[in-house]
Amino acid sequence: MINRTLFDNTINALNTSMNFRMMNQDVIASNIANADTPGYKAKKLDFETQLKVAMNVDGSHSMKADDKRHFVTANGGIKDVRGNVYFDPRMNIRNDLNSVDIDAEMAEQAENEFLYNAAAQIISKKLALLKYAVTDSGL
Repeated sequence: MINRTLFDNTINALNTSMNFRMMNQDVIASNIANADTPGYKAKKLDFETQLKVAMNVDGSHSMKADDKRHFVTANGGIKDVRGNVYFDPRMNIRNDLNSVDIDAEMAEQAENEFLYNAAAQIISKKLALLKYAVTDSGL
């Protein structure tokens, strides 16, 4: 587990995103595995909406904790982000009542993997910068 006080919000958000991307991979894999199961309804995992709110991406939370005695109030913060698994509303139900679109699932799996790897690379770069600052900066 990452020490949340040592690292900035970017690393914390990327860590949370990577955890949810692993969960999303499981949801996608379940959909793919059940592509031929009669009556199976494809599922989706939504966490990005809550993560954006927690990170205040849209700037809608103008309150700032500018004193160490203030509480951070951005709707609970990154640690409180929860994923929401739901049935995909875009589903096209086949004759066997299965709603998995294997091509869409494979594309989503590739995108999810790409975003996971990108987050891992960014964290790696940020940690390398921290290491440099501690060991090689000449301080």
